[in-house]
Formats: sequence, structure tokens, C-alpha cells
Amino acid sequence: MQAIVLEQPGMLKSVEREAPQLSDPNDVLLKVRRLGVCGTDLHAYNGKQPFFTYPRILGHEIAAEVIGIGSNVTHLKPGDVCAVMPYRNETTDQAVRRGRTNCGSTLKVLGVHEDGAMQEFITYPARQVFPANELTLDQIAMIEPLAIGSHAVERADIQPDDIVLVVGAGPIGIGTVAMALLKAAKVLVLDMNQHRLDYITAHFPSVTTVLLNDAVENTLKDRLNGDLPTVILDATGNKESMQKCLDYVAPGGTIVYIGLFIGDVTFHDPLFHRKEITLKSSRNAVATDFIKLIRLLKAGLVNIDGYITHRLAFDTLHKTFTTLYLPEERVIKAVIEFT
Repeated sequence: MQAIVLEQPGMLKSVEREAPQLSDPNDVLLKVRRLGVCGTDLHAYNGKQPFFTYPRILGHEIAAEVIGIGSNVTHLKPGDVCAVMPYRNETTDQAVRRGRTNCGSTLKVLGVHEDGAMQEFITYPARQVFPANELTLDQIAMIEPLAIGSHAVERADIQPDDIVLVVGAGPIGIGTVAMALLKAAKVLVLDMNQHRLDYITAHFPSVTTVLLNDAVENTLKDRLNGDLPTVILDATGNKESMQKCLDYVAPGGTIVYIGLFIGDVTFHDPLFHRKEITLKSSRNAVATDFIKLIRLLKAGLVNIDGYITHRLAFDTLHKTFTTLYLPEERVIKAVIEFT
């Protein structure tokens, strides 16, 4: 089978490997049909992804077809198209026992800590594979990034009267907006990229957009009749952005950090204390997020129209991948199509 290996930063190589075989009765054999390109993949190619080692096969936003099932698998059958939850724990530690499978101490993410789905076939534990036969391959491939937004919104415990600000209108931010709109009457988005804000306006007309400026707090108050957001979800992974959230949030409000950077976030404690801010992080997603997204997509309550802006063929990916970095391409989300 063909696989694309990121041998070192800036070097993708197409190689031939032996196709995997089913050996565990609890596993399934999957043919990868479509694969979303995550920011993780783009950062890894540039040598800027935390907790990453080379060589590595990238890819964890997966739409796959079941080719074979282990003898203990009952909820899947050959021919099913499915979504894959690409995080697994090597041990059942305290977090896993408490249902926090997204933050176990031995958590591994496909395409980051172990080889991912940028190859024709993979085997994976069946309990983390969810049938989604009524959805398109594009929809299924987008379930994982949408699940990230779903989990963050659940972490925020958004109420109908909340004012929600999503910081960062990249793919994760867009998914977060879609999920927040199911919870809140008022949603705003802040970004420095006008093209991405235009996307928000076109696809989520009820959402207020704010272009990053030197007086964001005043701009928010102007848009909100003197109020500030009661919930902020920061999807940037940018230190300065994450720290500024404490200025933007209303007293008694909640901040959820979705993005990650390697370093320290610092804040002025009297401000944190005076506003009685609740500060949370959101890591990956859990099985219920994947199941929920499948149901929402089937019901038409979440759609991905316009979300995918670029398509690359798997067999030439090692030659075309760098086009995703060109500013003139205005990439929002790319998918890899397999034959």
C-alpha cells in the first residue's frame, strides 16, 4: 500500500509499505477514503508542532470504510463508512476511569504521537470507530475538528443568555462557532484575518465579527451596548491572544483555552480576582462529541457548506502539500481524497 511519510520538517515522501492485517479481535481494518488536513499537520511539516517526533505518518481527521472486523466487533460491518476518534490511552489511569479519556496520562493521538491515516489502510480499536453511513465522506472527515469545538462548548457550559466570543476564525474556531450557536443567542468572532471574518459573515449571518485592533475591549462594548462577553473560547494557541481574554471577558465570565502553545500564560491576579473569572482548558474531544456530531450532521443542524476550500489527491500529495501555505490560496480547510 502507499503511505506518505513526513521524514523530517519540509520533507514528505511517498513510500510503499505492507498493508496492515487484523490481529486483535477487538480491532477493525479500515480503508481511508478521505482525510482532513489539520493545523497539527501543517505545523508538523514546518517543524513547529509540540510533542512531535520524526519520521511520522500524519493524519487524524478520518473518513474510512470498514474492510474487515475482529471477531469481537458487533457494531460495525464491512462496507460501513465511519468516523474515527483518533485518541487512545495505553493505560486506564485515573482520568480514563472518570470518563476523561481525552486527557489520560498515556494519551496518544494518531498522526502526532503514533503514525496516522495518511496511508491507504489502518487498523484501529473498534470501540473508537463510529458508523456514519448516511453522511458524505466530506462530512465524516470534518467530524473530528467539529468535535473539538463541541467539547470546548460543553466545557464552557454555555447558557441561552450568554454572550459568546470565539477568538480565532480558523477551522477549529469555525467549528466552535457552529456548536456555540446551538447553545447561545449571541455569538461574536474576533480575528485578524478579514477573509476569514468574511467567511463567518457569509455562513453564519447572525454572528457579529470583530477585526483585531488596538481597542478590542472598547469595540466589544460598542457592539454590545456597554456589555462584554460572558464566555470566551480562544482557538488561537497564541500567548498574547490568550492573555488578552482576561481583559475582554465580563465579570463573572468564563474563558476556555482551546489552542495550545508551549510556554507560560500569565495574568494580573487582581484583575482575575476582581472579575471572578472561571478559567478552563479544552483538550481534544470524547466519544459523546463524535456521536453528537454524527446526529447533528444527519439532522442538518450543523452543515459544512463552504468549510472545505481545497482538495488534494492522495497519490500526488507529497508534491502538492506546500500549496496549502500560499497566502493567495486563502485556505480554510483542505481534504485529501483517496481513490
